[in-house]
Amino acid sequence: MPSNPYLIAILIISICGILFSGYLSYKELFSKEKSCSVQGGSCGIKIAGLPVCIYGLLMYLLVFVISLVGILKN
Repeated sequence: MPSNPYLIAILIISICGILFSGYLSYKELFSKEKSCSVQGGSCGIKIAGLPVCIYGLLMYLLVFVISLVGILKN
């Protein structure tokens, strides 16, 4: 039986989200140069001491795992 096309679409979107938020997380945590174009302002938003891009990465990883489990169960 073929896999659900909606789950496959969600899986692909979550992979794109992982790549994008992973890139942002890497730039925020390990890059020395500022990527913010706001002069004199703070552009690194943090919640509980972590940049918000980390939370995005974790949420996309969760969506990836759930959709992968759904595809493999079919």
